[in-house]
Amino acid sequence: MSPAEPSPGLLQPVFAGVLSAVVGFASTFALVLHGYTVVGATPAQAAGALLAVCLAQGALAIWLSARWRMPITLAWSTPGSALLAASAMPEGGFPAAIGAFLVAGALIVAAGLWKPFGRAAAGIPSALASAMLAGILFEICLAPVRAAGAMPTLALPVILAWALTWRFARLFAVPVAVLVAGAIILMTTPLPAGGMAAISWPAPIMPQFSLTAAIGLGLPLFLVTMASQNVPGLAVLHAHGYRPAPGPIFTATGLTSLLIAPFGAHPFNLAALTAALCAGHDAHPDPARRWVASAAGGTAYMVLGLGAGLAAAIIAAAPPLLIQTVAGLALLGTLGGALTSAVVEERNRLPAMATFVTTASGLSVFGIGAAFWGLLAGGALMLLDRLRR
Repeated sequence: MSPAEPSPGLLQPVFAGVLSAVVGFASTFALVLHGYTVVGATPAQAAGALLAVCLAQGALAIWLSARWRMPITLAWSTPGSALLAASAMPEGGFPAAIGAFLVAGALIVAAGLWKPFGRAAAGIPSALASAMLAGILFEICLAPVRAAGAMPTLALPVILAWALTWRFARLFAVPVAVLVAGAIILMTTPLPAGGMAAISWPAPIMPQFSLTAAIGLGLPLFLVTMASQNVPGLAVLHAHGYRPAPGPIFTATGLTSLLIAPFGAHPFNLAALTAALCAGHDAHPDPARRWVASAAGGTAYMVLGLGAGLAAAIIAAAPPLLIQTVAGLALLGTLGGALTSAVVEERNRLPAMATFVTTASGLSVFGIGAAFWGLLAGGALMLLDRLRR
């Protein structure tokens, strides 16, 4: 090998990191944009928020990985995006949602700085946390079936492409579905002039704080981010021999989430689904070199975020049910895992099901969304069972 040629030892983790970013971005960016629009963002605001979270999580992943020489992989909160997509627009619109994002970010900082609170947040019964997540995802995961009935010529090619790719290369099933959906949209839907090339830079939005949005959106957003992303993300790192201190990670991600929230971005966190691509043996045989993978993934996220304007233009022009179809396919596996975790313990099965059906119902009381009431219903049943015993 000539001195000018790159070392295979460097290419391997770089490729793993770029792959993790591409898979993570392509699998759920449509859900992120859809979630922002549901809670009141315009397409331009949603695109700017997506770019903000890509730039922030990418830069922080590079810094944390280089500082600790560990593959600290970060990602936006996919369950959080699903929560936004399953919520009603809060009173006050997107500024009120941003206020809830700030509440969630502050709670993440508190979990990092105050260990008892962090342990309490991570100690929510897994059955209830999983059931709440399953209830949030349920409505979205029905979208592929509904779309197949309502618009078969558009939805069935996407579903078929996903299924065939899942059979032979599961890692790329959702990205392929995204590509097919994008091709169908480009062939059948006129796009707005100028939306294809412009970069939608993040623009500040004055937040609006309300108690109902804080309880109904901010608190559930914090809980699903901790229980469904940060805790599993730490478990992935532990499984591969890395033991980072969780407090500084939570503090750093929470503080950075607070900084980007005024630009419309919801909190981000440790990656769970794609973290193994950077922390495993395939990233590099030497565990001490795998931090390069997460740093490369952070760089790739920052580059991919520049395409948020194009993505938002395509999604804004597309039939909403088709976008929900892609999101539903991306979350089917997560829904299955959440349901399995919710019912694995017979003693907690009924409280978990109470949480699931209440959350999935879409119930809203006093302007507070169903995720909060679902957790409250399941927790009350679990407490009643403990008192009886």
